Amino acid sequence: MESATMDKQHRTRESEKHAGSSELLCRLAHLVLPYLDAAGLVSVSATCKALHVISNSITSRRISDASRSFENHPIPFFNSVDSQLYDNFIYSPVQTLPSESGRVRSDPFLFRIEGAQGCGCESCELDSDNCPCVDFDSGLPTRECGPSCSCGLECGNRLTQKGISVKLKVVMDRRKGWSLCADELIPKGKFICEYTGELLTTEEARNRQKLYDKISRSSHFSPALLVVKEHLPSGNVCMRINIDATRIGNIARFINHSCDGGNLCTLIVRSSGALLPRVCFFSSRVILENEELTFSYGESIVNSTGAQCFCNSACCRGILPAEHT
Repeated sequence: MESATMDKQHRTRESEKHAGSSELLCRLAHLVLPYLDAAGLVSVSATCKALHVISNSITSRRISDASRSFENHPIPFFNSVDSQLYDNFIYSPVQTLPSESGRVRSDPFLFRIEGAQGCGCESCELDSDNCPCVDFDSGLPTRECGPSCSCGLECGNRLTQKGISVKLKVVMDRRKGWSLCADELIPKGKFICEYTGELLTTEEARNRQKLYDKISRSSHFSPALLVVKEHLPSGNVCMRINIDATRIGNIARFINHSCDGGNLCTLIVRSSGALLPRVCFFSSRVILENEELTFSYGESIVNSTGAQCFCNSACCRGILPAEHT
């Protein structure tokens, strides 16, 4: 009788010890596994039942929302073409500086102008003539309130600083790969998203482009390095913005090119007190639900054997635009 009691107590202690180890494993897995890529999750998933459950949960969350809950609405992936469930990258709703850690910032303004004077309004409206920051003459906000202003994020003249408000989805296309599509009817003039990613110097951008070109020649690789050039009013100076969303960025990295200009317009938006402008997209016409969102990457073609264009527009040139970085 005494021996049976001792065996029972031993089994109870072993069971409690095992339960404690399993709980610790699960807690650590919830912290570590979200940092793994798709292949890493598959490998870990095969090791034990607990990690299989956690890995599947992480995969489901990634499929259901490309923005990782950073935006106002989930942006799901849909793929009926192949077995790739989602595209894995570090989501950042704002511009960021190159970083090995991949830490995501929350402040939309990388650099601020010390001593800059913004408006003293409590709240500004786009149809107001009283706020000096409002510039809505073109029908789109080319200038907004910023870090030097008294108003907060609820201000009506901070349209592009409040995240994505339209419903979108990322859909796999048989020829283009991942494509950004509307998940609802979008009216003309609606803010879609900012193009975010790592803000690079021109030298950094050129070095990365060389690396990307080399990788692309030997594998299926789609970089997302955007170079925007703006000629300033003097006419003698060209401002250049290099944004790389290949590793860190937002859903704008999925917007494909269209030779006819697409259904989006690109706008350089400045904010009071911010040193750098931001690259934003607005709908140039009514966009139907399920319609793909596209814009023009430019008109220059420096390589007649460059990447093939699949925009299928009436004026398609057959090759994706490219410039010397």
